[in-house]
This record gives sequence, C-alpha cells and structure tokens, in this order.
Amino acid sequence: MALGCVIFCLFAGFSLALENKQVLTVPQRCEEDTNTFLWEINQEAPKEYAVLMYDAFGKMGSNVEGGNVNQPGSLQQCHSAHSPTFSGQYCQVFLRQESVQYFVGICVPDSCREEDVETLVLYGRLQFGQTSLIPPLPSILVNQSTQEMIMTHCLSRAIAPDASDVICLFVCCLMIAIPLAATLFTTIIRWHRNREVSPSVESSCLNTGLNLYGTLKTNGSSSSEMKSSTSEENDSTSHTPLCFPRSCVNRCLQAFSLHNTSQGVLTTFSGGGYSSLNGIRSLSLLWIICGHSTQFSVINNLDNYKDWKKTVERSPLYVFAISGPVFLAVDTFLLLGGLLSAKTLMSSITRAEDKLSACLVASYIFKRIKRVQPLHLFIMCLTIGLISLIKWGPYWFPLIETMMDCKTYWWANILLINNLLPVHEICIPWTWYLSLDFQCYATTPLLLYFYRLNRGVFAAVAGGLLLMTTVAGVVITALMQLPVFEPSTMTSYNYVLQYYLKPYTRYGPFLIGILTGIHLMTKKDQLLKRKWQAALGWLCCLLLMAVLVGLAYVLRETPSYPSVPHALYQGLHRPLWALSVTWIILACEEGYGGFIKSFLSWGLWVPLSKISFACYLSHPVFIILYIGLQETPIHYTDLNFMYLFLGHLVLTLVVSYVLTVLVEKPYLLLKCGRT
Repeated sequence: MALGCVIFCLFAGFSLALENKQVLTVPQRCEEDTNTFLWEINQEAPKEYAVLMYDAFGKMGSNVEGGNVNQPGSLQQCHSAHSPTFSGQYCQVFLRQESVQYFVGICVPDSCREEDVETLVLYGRLQFGQTSLIPPLPSILVNQSTQEMIMTHCLSRAIAPDASDVICLFVCCLMIAIPLAATLFTTIIRWHRNREVSPSVESSCLNTGLNLYGTLKTNGSSSSEMKSSTSEENDSTSHTPLCFPRSCVNRCLQAFSLHNTSQGVLTTFSGGGYSSLNGIRSLSLLWIICGHSTQFSVINNLDNYKDWKKTVERSPLYVFAISGPVFLAVDTFLLLGGLLSAKTLMSSITRAEDKLSACLVASYIFKRIKRVQPLHLFIMCLTIGLISLIKWGPYWFPLIETMMDCKTYWWANILLINNLLPVHEICIPWTWYLSLDFQCYATTPLLLYFYRLNRGVFAAVAGGLLLMTTVAGVVITALMQLPVFEPSTMTSYNYVLQYYLKPYTRYGPFLIGILTGIHLMTKKDQLLKRKWQAALGWLCCLLLMAVLVGLAYVLRETPSYPSVPHALYQGLHRPLWALSVTWIILACEEGYGGFIKSFLSWGLWVPLSKISFACYLSHPVFIILYIGLQETPIHYTDLNFMYLFLGHLVLTLVVSYVLTVLVEKPYLLLKCGRT
C-alpha cells in the first residue's frame, strides 16, 4: 500500500557515479538551443519564451524543515514556451543532499535527450549569470551542501499508445459495449412485444416463449411443458426473465441486459441472514478508502510531510489515516471472506445431497473466478490504457513506474498470483488482495473435507495452520526487523515483500472466518446463555480492539535490532483483531448486539455492500488520477484531507455502481445450459 514510496526510495539504487566520469559531450543541436536559451535570459529584455522557460524552473519554497523539499516548477508553463527553433521540455532531476532526497523540475529545449540533460546539470552548464539554475538546499537547512544526482526523467508532450495500450482500451470498450448492446436488443424486443402482442397472449408468452424476433411461438405445448419452461427460465436470478427461447444466446442476453443487472443493486433489503456483515464490510471499505486517500498523497506529493507525520503519529484520533492500523480493515475483509466461503461451500454440499465431490469443488472455484476476474481484468486494462492517454503532471513518476509493470507481469494478475512476485513487479498494486483472497479461498474445500472426515483431525489441522501463520509473522518480523506501524522507509520494501502480501503470514483471519462460518452453519444452540456473558464478551472485545490499535502507536518506531515486542505484536495482532470482529458477528446474530446490531444492519449499508468489490478496485484509480494530474504539491490540513476523502468517495460510489451493473454482475448472472 505504500508502494509509491517504495519505488521512490528504490531510485537511490540507480545513483550514477558520474563524479568519476570524464566530461561528456552534448549533441550540437541541444547545446546550441541551450546556449540560445541561456543567452536570452541574460538579456535586459529577454524574449517571452525564455522568460516562460526560466519561470518554469522549480525553486525552493518555504517550510523545508516541514518536508517541502521537492521543487516541481511548472510543467504547463514549460510546455507553453516556443522559440523559433525549439520548444520547452519539462524534465525532473532527482537529487540527494545528505539524507534528503528531492527532485527539481527544469525546462530545457526539446532537442535534448535525458542523458544530455543529465550532462548539462552535472557540469553546471545551466547557469543564470553566475548562479546555477538548480542551486543546492542551503547548508543552514541541510548539513551536506553537495548535490548528488540520482537520475533524470523527461516528460514527453506526445501521447503515443503502443499495441498493448490499444488492446487494453479495446477490451474495456468491448466489456462496456456488450451489456449496452444486450440492453438495446432486449429493449427493442420488449417494444415489439408490447406493440404486437395482445395482453392475454403476452401473459401466456411467459410460459410459451417468443422467438428472437418477437413472434409468438404456438407449438401446442402442454401445461406441464409450459411449467417446465418457466422453471428452466427462472434460474439463479429472482427476476422474471424476458420472453425468449430457452437457449444459451437467450441466457446471455438476459444476463448482460441492464434490465436484470440493475435490479436489486440499490435495494436496502438485505434478503438473508447475517445482516450485520453488510455494515462491517461497508465500514471496512470506508476505512480503506480513507487510508488510501491520505497515504497516496503523503507518499507522493505532500509539501509538509514532516508536519503530517508528527501530527498523526502522536494521536490515535488519526487511526483512519495512518498506515499500520488502516491495514486491519484488510484483515476484516479476510475474515468475512473465510466466513462466506465456508457458508457458500456448505450450502452447495447440502444441495448436492451431502456430497463433497471433485466436480463440486471445481464449480466452487470456477464461480469464484467468475466473480472476481471480469472486473479485475477491466480495471487492469483501464489502468494500462490511462497511462498512455493521460497527460500527467510533475508527480507522475511513482505512478508510471508502478503501472508500467503491467506490460510485463499482467499474466500474474490473470493467474491470481501477483502477490507472490517482488513488490516492484506487481501490476496494479492494490490487486494483491484478490490473489491472496483467492489463494485462501482455495483452501476451504480441504478444510471442510477434514471437518467432515473427523472433527479431531480438523481441529489439529486448523490449529496447526493458525499456529504456523502466527509463528511465520513473528519470526520474519524479528529476523528482518520489520516495522509494525506506518512502513514508509526502506524497511517497508521487506515489510511488503516478505510479510504483508504473503498467504503464509496473512492466513490467520481467513482461517478464523472459515471456523466462524462452520459454527454459524452447524450450530444447534446459542453460544451465549446469559446477559452477563454477552456484557463480558463486549467488554473484552472492545478493550482488545483498543489495545491492538494503541499498541501500534507504542511500537511505532522501526526496531534496529530483533525486537520481541514488535515480533509478537506482528504475529498476533491480525488473528486477535479477527477474533474481535468474530465476536461482534456472533453477538449480533444471537440477539446480543443491541444498538450496534441495529447500526450494522442499517439498510444504507446494503447497497454499499453490493458495490463494495467495484469500490475497492476502482477507488485507487481516482486517487492516482488526482495525484498524477497535480502540478503543485498538496498541503496537509485535516480539512483538506477530509475533502479529498469525500471527493474520492463520491466519485467511487457513482462509478462503482456503473461498473457493478455493466461489468461485474452480468458474469454472476451468466449461465448457459440447464440449471
């Protein structure tokens, strides 16, 4: 989740040992254009293009002590500069002074390549009189006044999509066009039916069917055949199907038509048990969106990062915006995933005459893939396409480097194994969760097999797995001295690579969810018998959650040696958080939830819960677009960040509804053949 910061930190690995190189030559055209620009800005009345280029250079601002070290300059102003022989080109020079890393935006002639710009900067050829156009930070602010160049990036004016970009954009357009075309087709048939068929015949149409052109079928079907037809047409959906023949084409049309996919998405009626899950899922989603809205901005383009860090690290009031505790919402999702996976599979076993067959397991896995992959593929293709279409601002560098991984490692997303790759190779970083969830999901049939085989064996296997995942977190944290709170330094590379993304350290909450699901599906009596038991349970639950969040602030410093408290906290806090949420679910289901049960079962959470998957996948796209298009840094205040969160949230909700009905739900409803 702190991937942008990791990539920026990795830039240090590309440090060029240019001090030992001989003076490099610059191509004649670049040198002539640069000399023309430098000569022009030293005149008493310089030309307008030269003034624009000079003014576009990044300059040091105030509050360097608070973290305002980047000097982005003005990209648009640079691109608007045109001389008779060249135009302005915006580049960023990444520098280091002592422990401070920063970039400076500069405007150079577009006849210069990145390596030419590097040479011009390194050997001080960009001078305004006797003053360098890229002066170092003053020694009063930074002890080391010597600048060390890390790398140089130039932002091209032209948008040049390659073949992969075109393919991705085509896939996105196709996935949107199919449901729109199906909706248009079914609407035309409805219109023909209402126009040409009498009401009495139209009602019988639901039993006898119409052909694809709206012509009434009169084949003399018996009443039993009509009843069979009605039964076959009413498949997994609860909606009355359109009056088409029973064919795969018909089912596809119905599945992709907005007449069906839009039904029930915005309803506030939960329709089944475990209504408290809607509130838990929705609140966890809001927690994640709030955390990402803050963290992405903090990592990439905040002008007072140090001020922000001092403020949020000292107060648990910022628990919704700081890295460590925000990650607990992910463990809540893993818990819910385990619970629902066990419930779904056990229900399928019951319908299959209490048989857990290989065919049933294959169907169970396939349904999960069908649930996840269409929207996942759409978001991946959309993000890749945006890279080439968007004219990014000065803060594009971590985003572009991250998204470009998709062109090489897209296959890992298709196979749902991208969380097993190194951090810098993950395509669409936030989709690591889908791979982790699917890998955990695939273990549910095996655990249920042991549960049905022998309860003692099942208890031993489940206990062993829980112990192993806990010990793995403890050992990895101790040996690699990992942080547990706001991983935003070089140690966070190992934190993400070795701990945060891996199934062997994150399996605990999902396993607890499976156990909870089995209990809820098989219980014959209430777990809580007395009110005092419920009161004691609520007290322990809330106290444990508060301790888990509070300890993150106590252990916020990254250890410089193997730390037992850090290791124990890392290994235990996720399963313990999952147990606390499990208590809330059980208490609500057994009638001891009180006002918390009423709040979590509030009807408003139901539609949000139904579009939560689309919200999770789409909300980082809006945050990345917002950050990548900024030309100036964002200033941290509580009010600014609140508006950022609300803006991202509103856009996410609107677009997620559209994606749910156009991309996600059609494949859930899609069924060919008899059911």
